[in-house]
Amino acid sequence: MLKIYHNPSCQKSRQTLQMIEESGEMLTIVEYLKETPSEDQLRDILKKLGMRAEAIVRKSEAIYKEQFKGKTLTEEEWIAAMVEYPKLIERPIVVKGDKAVLGRPPENVKSLL
Repeated sequence: MLKIYHNPSCQKSRQTLQMIEESGEMLTIVEYLKETPSEDQLRDILKKLGMRAEAIVRKSEAIYKEQFKGKTLTEEEWIAAMVEYPKLIERPIVVKGDKAVLGRPPENVKSLL
């Protein structure tokens, strides 16, 4: 069973979702801008990605440029910021069991299929 943290307005997210749907894998779709992951869920996702929180922050977002650019935040502060401002979360993120990948590029998801 795969879970995709998806933003339907994002082209890469839509491409990744289409690739998963075409594979026939069972899938849960989480529109993370509507159903924001909790801090614990984000910690779990980061562990599965093998990444630090700042690595999945979308630095092109206006909220990042306005409030966070040039600041040094701790891991917990970045996680709290992403929960407060889910637009900061890179997308899509695909999780399967104890592994996760960023769907940028969408082909990254092939390792989970």
